[in-house]
Amino acid sequence: MPVDWVWGLIGGLLIGTGGAVFLLANGRIMGASGIIGGLVDGSGRNSSAERIVFLIGVFLLPILIKPLYRPFETHATTNIAVLVAAGLLVGIGTRIANGCTSGHGVCGISRLSLRGMVATVFYIMAGGLTVVLFRHILGVI
Repeated sequence: MPVDWVWGLIGGLLIGTGGAVFLLANGRIMGASGIIGGLVDGSGRNSSAERIVFLIGVFLLPILIKPLYRPFETHATTNIAVLVAAGLLVGIGTRIANGCTSGHGVCGISRLSLRGMVATVFYIMAGGLTVVLFRHILGVI
């Protein structure tokens, strides 16, 4: 019996717990794009150490729990140019929307924020339309 959904549940619980701890400890919303953006544009200089520690945790935790993983299929493209373009477009989109999935989707919806809910609906729709366009209409990925 496949139990791949368990990993999604565990990941969601970890992200939600991380968001709650970040809010309780700092009184601020945990939005990854805001944390990274504050380092890039210099607006987060007063909390740069905290931002760097957060990012180290984001990169270090998957390495630490890798022994628990088993191989699985992601259906992601192997085309590096498409992956880089997708990452850049997501980054640009999160700056335009003033938030990302962790800020709007996880923290915004859990706080019943209308702005977070609306943003979440739109970025999920944009992601779905992008898959339809590039995979099913253009056949690029």
